[in-house]
Amino acid sequence: MKSITIKGSERENVGKKATKAVRDAGMVPCVIYGGNQPVHFTADERAFKELVYTPNAHTVVVELEGKKMDVILQDIQFHPVSDKILHIDFFQLSDDKEIIMEVPVKVVGKSPGVMAGGVLRLNQRRLKVKALPKDLPDFVEADITPLEMGNKLYVTKLVTNNFKLMHPDNTVVCQVRISRAAMKAAQEAAKAAKTPAKKK
Repeated sequence: MKSITIKGSERENVGKKATKAVRDAGMVPCVIYGGNQPVHFTADERAFKELVYTPNAHTVVVELEGKKMDVILQDIQFHPVSDKILHIDFFQLSDDKEIIMEVPVKVVGKSPGVMAGGVLRLNQRRLKVKALPKDLPDFVEADITPLEMGNKLYVTKLVTNNFKLMHPDNTVVCQVRISRAAMKAAQEAAKAAKTPAKKK
């Protein structure tokens, strides 16, 4: 999985007044859990652009005064009106511990159902995977090549390399729905087949 680096500064004062001052300065208060003790730090709001405002999944390297920590984004709070980032929680990664993370679904292949006029509906844009940090995928591939009109693709049909999908077996990833035009054409064809041909 791709990684991005965020440079920040450790915080000593974590009270409300100090947190307000941090936000007023255009910085985001953050905390890293998962280690021996939580690590509080701040970073420039612009540093999170590639991490937050993207459909892609990333791991993060947080650099604090030369100290580097491998983490993943765990929770983020936005201001209800301005949409500014208020706070971010990270979780520290360990090479030997599996973690759960959401990654995007990437559709590949050509569906005969879509080519025949059906409409592809993506039910799951992201899926939860469980893996060691080194095995985290950038995305989960959904091959729609076998899908005929009206077919569904379940999570059990997805290829998983060194990671597990954390969803029930009956979870539908995507499906090919019959479009109105295709349905109308099918109805007209059925109607025509029932109507006896006129004798000349």
